[in-house]
Amino acid sequence: MKLNFLFPEGRGKALTFSYDDGCIYDRKLIEIFDRYGMKGTFNLNSGLMGKGRRLPESEIRELYKNHEIACHGLNHETMPKLSLLSAVEEILEDRKNLERISGKIVRGMAYAYGARSPETNRLLASLGIAYARRTCEGSFGIPDDFLEWQTTCHHAHGLLEKGEAFLKLKSNLFLMYVWGHSYEFEDQGNWDLMEKFCAKMAGQEDIWYATNIEICEYLKATKEIVTSADCRILYNPTALTLWGVWGEERFRILPGETLRKE
Repeated sequence: MKLNFLFPEGRGKALTFSYDDGCIYDRKLIEIFDRYGMKGTFNLNSGLMGKGRRLPESEIRELYKNHEIACHGLNHETMPKLSLLSAVEEILEDRKNLERISGKIVRGMAYAYGARSPETNRLLASLGIAYARRTCEGSFGIPDDFLEWQTTCHHAHGLLEKGEAFLKLKSNLFLMYVWGHSYEFEDQGNWDLMEKFCAKMAGQEDIWYATNIEICEYLKATKEIVTSADCRILYNPTALTLWGVWGEERFRILPGETLRKE
């Protein structure tokens, strides 16, 4: 019997954002996100806070309270260039600092400059990192490897056109992942681009608006579902409620619940 998963509340699509460096223009970007009901992940360098156009530590907890804070490296170093010990410090100290500042557990990361290597990638899980975002762009697909998470597009690369294509998708489990830096809107004088995009995408019944970690945790939980050999019994060992299509019927399975088909 065929089993396919959906996003929360039976939605077929998810939209998420990832913005880097913690610049002062995140204030305006977050105001736009909050007004339209969007959810974003903001990747911060705790060792650089308050320098140049970067936000001071004192603003972090309140400003990002409705969104996710993730690591971007203590000092925005290029990871493959670092020794193993320096790479550990770049990630772990950033995570510790961000958790202290935000009061939340930090489990995500965006690679500074998009640079990574097999050696530094192997560190991430042991340092408590659940996912890491690259800068390369692709499709509306679901990531195969959350430590090599590709985006759909940078906001400067056909954002509105890709948004239109995303809205037209009718089948299930598609993800649109937008990334960038908030200072780019200020430098290029095109804040209206994000305003138009969020206005177009807001209030869609078939879209889940989620942070990076929410999507990561949900999709990983779907992999933990236990089925009987004939797929007529489902057991959810996770702490999350999951949705999907089982045979011809939609279903919801609660944490610890077992479902059966006669």
